[in-house]
Amino acid sequence: MLEKEEILLIGYFIAVIFLLVLFVVVFFIAFQHRKNKFLIERYEAKQRFDKEIEKSKLEIQEQTFKNIAWELHDNVGQLLSVVNIQLSMLLHSAPKEIHEPIQETKGVVKEAVQEIRNLSKTLNNDIILKNGLLASIELELDRFNKLKFLEAELTIEGTKTDIKNLDEIIIFRILQEFFSNVIKHSKAKKLFVLLRYKENSFEILAKDDGVGFNSEKKTSGSGMETMKSRAELLEAEFSITSKIGEGTTLFLKYPYKNDQLPNH
Repeated sequence: MLEKEEILLIGYFIAVIFLLVLFVVVFFIAFQHRKNKFLIERYEAKQRFDKEIEKSKLEIQEQTFKNIAWELHDNVGQLLSVVNIQLSMLLHSAPKEIHEPIQETKGVVKEAVQEIRNLSKTLNNDIILKNGLLASIELELDRFNKLKFLEAELTIEGTKTDIKNLDEIIIFRILQEFFSNVIKHSKAKKLFVLLRYKENSFEILAKDDGVGFNSEKKTSGSGMETMKSRAELLEAEFSITSKIGEGTTLFLKYPYKNDQLPNH
């Protein structure tokens, strides 16, 4: 009888130990689950915060572009127009021997007014929304060719697909940043831009024949970071590749949203 009681006691003891172990395991799993959930929520909150910061920076920058565009068009452009009018008035009273220089100066002023208007268009988001991405890129490249900064060429493949207006602005700003770096630093003679409209995405390939740089070396340049952060906002694939002496290439792959997919 005593042996049976001892066996039962041992059984109860084992059962209690098993329940305690089970409780500890369940508690540990629940704790890890709550901890992982907390870490995920904190990471997602940080991601949302970082994205909002970037969005705010972009909005401030876009508003600055718009203000500059207004100043160029409304103030500087009008001042040059006044100069042109005054030159016309001077032409009537000036001796004939200086008529030709005055006419040449009027021509230069007229070209300057036109260039300021073109530049204000590329800076103003409202104009980009009105003209669209493709026309804005064409205008920018035409300006490079006209001012002889370099020889710019544009190629378009596929059937044009409409892109969300705000996304068009961000894509154009990415390209503008790249173009600015090409003009300022690359010493390039040629710039090639390919726009490829595919079934599920829109791809941009832009390449110059400039001096290049070591793209494998990390850089803290704000321009590179700006392009990258803007591409992330679009959930687009983005890369800049370059080698010293072999030019620089930009690649952007923008995935169409569901309401942008071509109809079949």
